[in-house]
Amino acid sequence: MSLLVIGSVAFDDIETPFGHAEKIVGGAGTYIAWSASYFTKGIRMVSIVGEDFPLSELEALQKRGVDTSGIKIVEGGKSFFWAGRYYNNLNSRDTLVTDLNVLADFDPVLPPHFRDSEYVMLGNLTPAIQLSVIKQMAHRPKVIALDTMNYWMDSAMDELLEVLSQIDLLIINDEEARQLSGEYSLLKASEIIREIGPKYLVIKKGEHGALLFGEGRVFYSPALLLSEVRDPTGAGDTFAGGLMGYLAGQKNLDFEVLKQAITCGSAMASFCVEKFGTEALRHISQEELSERVERFAHMVQFQVPGW
Repeated sequence: MSLLVIGSVAFDDIETPFGHAEKIVGGAGTYIAWSASYFTKGIRMVSIVGEDFPLSELEALQKRGVDTSGIKIVEGGKSFFWAGRYYNNLNSRDTLVTDLNVLADFDPVLPPHFRDSEYVMLGNLTPAIQLSVIKQMAHRPKVIALDTMNYWMDSAMDELLEVLSQIDLLIINDEEARQLSGEYSLLKASEIIREIGPKYLVIKKGEHGALLFGEGRVFYSPALLLSEVRDPTGAGDTFAGGLMGYLAGQKNLDFEVLKQAITCGSAMASFCVEKFGTEALRHISQEELSERVERFAHMVQFQVPGW
């Protein structure tokens, strides 16, 4: 199976109560690809970086089975840079610097051998870019998933609604779901959003887990309790990468498969937050991953005697 990943590849400067990591590799596309690589090897990545981006980072992704031939390197350009500072509860943060650099001119052109991808993960970019990617596909992928944010709801709602009408799975947080739908109740919000187009909706709730809506059903996946959380940056993208990586290894898309996929995505996100940047995602053994997925399964399994 092939998974096409569209998203930023960047440098981050992150400060949390547990430390400060300067100019480390980040970006939505990076987290998605690293996470998905633990479940499938047919990953195709499209992004843009400057000449300042280390080739060793692309080589590390290639060793994980990621085809990086769709990543454009702009000669003389600088890569996207973001700096942020988190507060003590790690739920709130201040953005200190956002330098789009080469990302400001990102107009992805898919390599010919990327256009037959069966699964597509559209990271948080402009709706115009997301639409452009869908239009370049040689045929309708089995699953198109998309992430977006409040900014695009404020500035590009018409284009966002158009791209939402063409996808299968939307992955957003609870605040974004409420703004997109105009409803505070997440159940009502899910109904309105799925009428726009996506058959399934995943609402992320940070440290409180995630909700899956579809087929007239609701599933709740809790977040894993951890003794130490150092950096929440990229956790949502890591979640999406694990989810889509798992789906790319399955024969069909239905509610039960998505429940399994969400658990895998949650497991990957739990690794991500334990260290800064992508550090924790680079050296996960199959035994560690299996053990963590099992911990999630035990958290949601129960029996009620007599029922």
